Amino acid sequence: MILPDAAWRTREGLPALLDALGAGAGLTRYVGGAVRDTLAGREVIDIDCATVLPPAAVADRIAAAGFRAVPTGIAHGTVTAVLPKGPVEITTLRRDVSTDGRRATVAFTDDWREDAARRDFAINALSADPASGAIFDYFGGLDDLAAGRVAFIGDPLRRIAEDHLRILRFFRFHARFGAGSPDAAGLTACAARANDLMALSRERIADELLKLLAGHDPAPTLALMVTHRILNAVLPEIDRTGVDRLARLVRREAALGIAPAALRRLGALLPPDPAIARAVAERLKLSRAAQARLADAAAPADARTDRLPQLAYRIGADAAADWALTAGEAATLAPLAGWRRPRLAIGGGDLIALGLPRGPIVAATLQAIEREWLEAGFPGEGWQSDRARAAVDQLLRESQ
Repeated sequence: MILPDAAWRTREGLPALLDALGAGAGLTRYVGGAVRDTLAGREVIDIDCATVLPPAAVADRIAAAGFRAVPTGIAHGTVTAVLPKGPVEITTLRRDVSTDGRRATVAFTDDWREDAARRDFAINALSADPASGAIFDYFGGLDDLAAGRVAFIGDPLRRIAEDHLRILRFFRFHARFGAGSPDAAGLTACAARANDLMALSRERIADELLKLLAGHDPAPTLALMVTHRILNAVLPEIDRTGVDRLARLVRREAALGIAPAALRRLGALLPPDPAIARAVAERLKLSRAAQARLADAAAPADARTDRLPQLAYRIGADAAADWALTAGEAATLAPLAGWRRPRLAIGGGDLIALGLPRGPIVAATLQAIEREWLEAGFPGEGWQSDRARAAVDQLLRESQ
């Protein structure tokens, strides 16, 4: 089989880079997702190459071709070439010397099959000659891709022992490429070794889970994971009820033409409780902004009395939309179209200029005006000035 023509193959700078890396002489190939996704008819975002050249030689050749070389993972043989339209990672062929489920010690090799054998699934072990497009398939990846099957290379239990994250990757790739039931041997091994996830950093778990949730429809795969208790050791909050909420959310997104948001979908998986949502977000080491968004969107459906623009003002447009979609209030999303957070035009200085004495009363009065402005639907500066003058006059009368 020949790799189909695709726009990414003529990306600016790529032919010159490949020429510098000896692709015409068989020294460098396309590998991984770029090959897999092109064969599957999917968009290619990242371009990865593998080479028999040692990392130092790769860096020298990249520089000689006029591109910047960045040693992004030099200990594991990876050098990134910075091209005009995006980076390309080039990794020297490797074999595993030792693994402990979290990290691997590697040695370099010139054996293409040995390098392919250390990859997780057969569909990820495909490589292609840049010049001829010839596909190299050592483990049946082409057949698996055609059949919609995600299968480990070799013994699934051994491959999971090498890197526990492969449990989550099995389900993510099944959600994206799988057709029908998952590979039985892989599923059995993942279920048997699910507790191994406890040894992983929560950041790695979060990254893989959010990638899964960003897919087209992750709900059936999450249902499979709940059935087989895959996440129980690290995310016991996710249960069948959460999967049902996720499925409803996915349907609403599709019906309204709203792009998937992984964080919103994670929120749907969790119980509608801000404390639980924040605790999970903290456990997964999400950013503070993500923690706040997840918690703010987690209120039960009957806990919000604000109209949607007012809610967006309080918690942000993203969290307000997340809550509306998850809580079943999707029909009210129209008020958020093109929404920008309005700004109260008056400040404490304006109140003082009107005669209000300095002190805590200034902040309290401003907060009261803001609440009224919020409830009134964000009226303009004329309303704000009139309300500020009336508030100050009333307070001055009361103080006499």
